[in-house]
Amino acid sequence: MSETIYDLEDVMKMLDSLLREPTHFWDTFYTDREKSIPFFVNSPDENLVSYFDRNLFSGGKVLDLGCGPGRNAIYFAAKGCTVDAVDLSEESLKWAEERATESKLQVNFIHKNIFDLEIENGAYDIVYDSGCFHHIAPHRRISYINLVKKALKPNGYFAITCFEEGGEYGGSNISDWEVYRLRSLKGGLGYTPQKLKSVFKEFKAIEIREMKVFEQPEEVFGVPGFLTALFQK
Repeated sequence: MSETIYDLEDVMKMLDSLLREPTHFWDTFYTDREKSIPFFVNSPDENLVSYFDRNLFSGGKVLDLGCGPGRNAIYFAAKGCTVDAVDLSEESLKWAEERATESKLQVNFIHKNIFDLEIENGAYDIVYDSGCFHHIAPHRRISYINLVKKALKPNGYFAITCFEEGGEYGGSNISDWEVYRLRSLKGGLGYTPQKLKSVFKEFKAIEIREMKVFEQPEEVFGVPGFLTALFQK
């Protein structure tokens, strides 16, 4: 009787299977656009706007990971960037396409799991993530970091907005071990500035702070319980 040999990807998929199936969840999540979800507004993250205002960002090619209904991708396009925006939810991308068309802006929306992307080394000036990383399971973190490293040009920027531990909208503080014991991310993992520095220690930390709060809807998006961070390759 022959013994089955499993490779790393087999193990990754096995661990994936312990958690909820994400595509169906997110398609269902985005079906009702009238739900009272803060980030359903069509406004860019306040930290993203600040990076342009301070001339930290000035254009170039952008990869938006987990773009949802496209609010940040569309802002990048409005600032003259070439944008590839990825999400595994077909429903969210339909909404994003409609918004881009209404704004008369061009964004290349890609319907894929971010871990199935095929990208060239150093293809992007900026990798942006607003709300994707805190839904990434611990066993996928290394794959995520490697994706960002591969995507970015030397000196390129990586910016992230994620749940703060114990935040108003999410941010569980369970350990990595508990994720698999409970078979759940408990709505999304929470981070601290120290944890973000540790996870992304291969990058230079430019700024890590709490997201500034703006009453929604507003021209920019900012709610309590989120961290924003900017790193450089």
